[in-house]
Amino acid sequence: MSDHDAAGGLVGHPATARLFHAGQRVRQWDTARPWALDTAVVVTIFLVFCLPALPHDGDPPDTPIPFVWPPLAEMLLFQAALLVPLWWRRRAPLAAFHAVMAAFVVELAVGVLLRADVALLVAVYSLVLHAPLRRLPWAVPASIATFVLLVIRLATVLPVGDVIFLLLSIGVAAAALGFAVRIRRAQLAALRDRARQLEIERDQRSRLVAASERARMAREMHDIVGHSLAVIIALADGGAYAVDVAPERGKEALNLIGDTSRRSLGELRRILGVLRERAEAPDLSPQPRIADLDSLCRRVRAAGPQVEYQSAGELDALDLGVQLAAYRIVQEALTNILKHAGPRTRVRMALRIDGTRLRIMIRDTGPPDAADRPAPPGEPGHGLIGMRERAGLYGGTVAAGPAPGGGWSVAADLDLAPHETPPHEPEGDPT
Repeated sequence: MSDHDAAGGLVGHPATARLFHAGQRVRQWDTARPWALDTAVVVTIFLVFCLPALPHDGDPPDTPIPFVWPPLAEMLLFQAALLVPLWWRRRAPLAAFHAVMAAFVVELAVGVLLRADVALLVAVYSLVLHAPLRRLPWAVPASIATFVLLVIRLATVLPVGDVIFLLLSIGVAAAALGFAVRIRRAQLAALRDRARQLEIERDQRSRLVAASERARMAREMHDIVGHSLAVIIALADGGAYAVDVAPERGKEALNLIGDTSRRSLGELRRILGVLRERAEAPDLSPQPRIADLDSLCRRVRAAGPQVEYQSAGELDALDLGVQLAAYRIVQEALTNILKHAGPRTRVRMALRIDGTRLRIMIRDTGPPDAADRPAPPGEPGHGLIGMRERAGLYGGTVAAGPAPGGGWSVAADLDLAPHETPPHEPEGDPT
C-alpha cells in the first residue's frame, strides 16, 4: 500500500497542499509578529462567544441548568478575566491557565454561566502545547478541584455519570489536540535538524573526498616530478663530464634528457587535464604497471647506476591497483637512490609473489665513498610517507633503512587477498 493510499488520499491532494502553504505563511507571519496572533485569538473568541451574549443582560439562560447571566458590567468583567490571560498563553502558559481557571471557579461560586468559558479549553490546549513537560503536573491540582466543583454543580440536574463523561470528553479532547500538535511540531523540528545534519555531513564528505583526491594527485605529481628530475640531473651531470672525454656520450645523455622530459611533461599534462575544470577529456594513457618496470630500470641505468631486476610469479595477473602501488614504490625507491647514492652505485631489485603477499626488495650498495651519502633525515620525507600510504591501501608495510655492509634497502609487502578497490587509487584510474 502506498503512502498516498495509507493517508486516505490526503497526501498530495490540492486542498492539503493549499492548507500546508497557508499554514507556512501563518507561521512565518507569527514568527515576525508573535503578539499579533495572540491578539487575534483573543479578539476572535470575544467576537464569536462574548459579543452575542451581551444583549442578554441579566436574562436567565434558556437551559435546565440553574445558572444566571449577570448584568452587563459584571459580564464584561468576567469575560475580561477569562480572555485577557489568553494573551500570555504561549509566553506563560501555566500562569495563564491558572488565571483562567481562577476566573472560572469564581463564576461557579456565584452561579454564572458564560459562553466565554470556552477560554478554559483554549487555556488547557495552550498549556499542553507550550508549557515544559516537567511543569505540566503543576496544573493537575487546580484541574481536579475545578472538575469536582463543576461535577457537584451540574449533578443536581444531570446524572453524575453523564456529567463526568461530558467533562472528561471535552477536557481530554482539548489536551489531546495540544499533545498532537506538540508531537507533530517536535517531529518536524527533528526532521529539519536531521536535514541540516545530512547537509553538513554531505559537505564534509565532499571536502574529505576533495582532500583525498588532492593528496592522491600530490603523490602522483611527487612521483613523476621527483623521479624525472632525479634522472635528468644524473644524466646532465654525466653528460657534462663526458662532453670533453666522449662527445658522443654527451650527445646520448642530452637525447635521454629530452626523452625523459617529454615523457614527464606528457604525464603532467594528463594529470593537470583531469584537474582542469570544464575541459575536454584529455587523451589519457593507462596507469603504469609492473610490466613498465623494465623501461623504468632502463631509464635509471641510462643515468649511471647498475640495476639488476629479478621477478618471480605471475605479476602481470595482479590487480591493477596493486601493480600501480608496486610501480610507484619502486619508482620512489630508485629516485631516492639516484638522489643519495649517486650514479656509481649498484642496485638489486626483486619482486616475487609469496602466497598472498607481494614482496618487494630494493637494495643499493651506496656511493663508492660512503661518506658522500648524506645522512637520512630524522623525520621521514614525503617519498617514504607516500610509499607507506600506498602499501597501507593494500594491507602492506614498507621498511627502509641502512643495509648491512653499506648502502640502503627498502622492503615492502602488499596483500594480494581479495579486497575492495582502494578509495584513493581506483582500479584502472587513467590519471
